[in-house]
Amino acid sequence: MIDVGCLIRTFSPEETQKIGKKLGSLLLPGSFILLEGELGGGKTCFTRGIVSGVDPDCQVFVSSPTFAIMNEYRCSIPVYHFDFYRLHGAGEITELGFEDYFCGEGICIAEWGERTGELTPPDHITVTFRYVTENCRDISFEAEGGRSSAALKKLSSFLQKGGSSPNDSIGDPLFSDS
Repeated sequence: MIDVGCLIRTFSPEETQKIGKKLGSLLLPGSFILLEGELGGGKTCFTRGIVSGVDPDCQVFVSSPTFAIMNEYRCSIPVYHFDFYRLHGAGEITELGFEDYFCGEGICIAEWGERTGELTPPDHITVTFRYVTENCRDISFEAEGGRSSAALKKLSSFLQKGGSSPNDSIGDPLFSDS
């Protein structure tokens, strides 16, 4: 059951990353983020933002872990970045032992998150990227569970205000349910 949802349109990779950064600043240890959408949709760009929002002093290079399957970013809160593109579902995720990270004290970000299936923690945020044009994306957010719903409500409020200051204006909120 979806507790909170919102949709925003971004017009550049920088805007997409800025929204990820704001979300990252709202996440707590144990947060789980599912990223869904086609290749080139903005998932890794968004993840760069999340990591910089979790810990602005964490100077790591965020790249898609397509071949490694998981990258760990050692920030003030560990961030585990998964790319399940090459996996076929929850069975393979379990075989590789990745589910052990899902309810830990770090923040998990799973590209191709729909492949986690029944391993998805009950408290999570799903972010779906839809390609509109080369630089334009529609990004929808859905939260389930108390911790994720609280973070998404704060993000939605931030987006409705166009950012926290005139210099933070990002995207175009298309709708918000909070």
